[in-house]
Amino acid sequence: MKTEAGLWIDRREAVIVMVADGEKETRRIQADLERHVRFTGGHGARAPFAIQPAEDKRERQYEEHLNRYYSEVIASLRDADKILIFGPGEAKTEVQRRLEREGLGRRVVAVEPADKMTERQITAKVRQAFPA
Repeated sequence: MKTEAGLWIDRREAVIVMVADGEKETRRIQADLERHVRFTGGHGARAPFAIQPAEDKRERQYEEHLNRYYSEVIASLRDADKILIFGPGEAKTEVQRRLEREGLGRRVVAVEPADKMTERQITAKVRQAFPA
């Protein structure tokens, strides 16, 4: 049984459409994170826009949360024989690089730019990419 997956992803949400034997399963994963990094302008010795320890800590927490989010997405794709990745921004290429590091990169058939899409549009794109 071949399993094909389409992944629409940005840094806030992932929509995974798995197709196996004509049956479709859709899963949404929320990142539940927001980037709240503030830059402080300084008087005196501090340079404007210098990242202070508190902002640096928030940045590390953001990166750790993003890594957990990507790990959950990748765990959902492990059973797929072929993977189509699409979406806006950098998340799609970041996930592709993670898949390559984990030895799953050969399963990726394409990485394409795409705007915000409805679940119906995502499903249609996946079905078009992997015709029965």
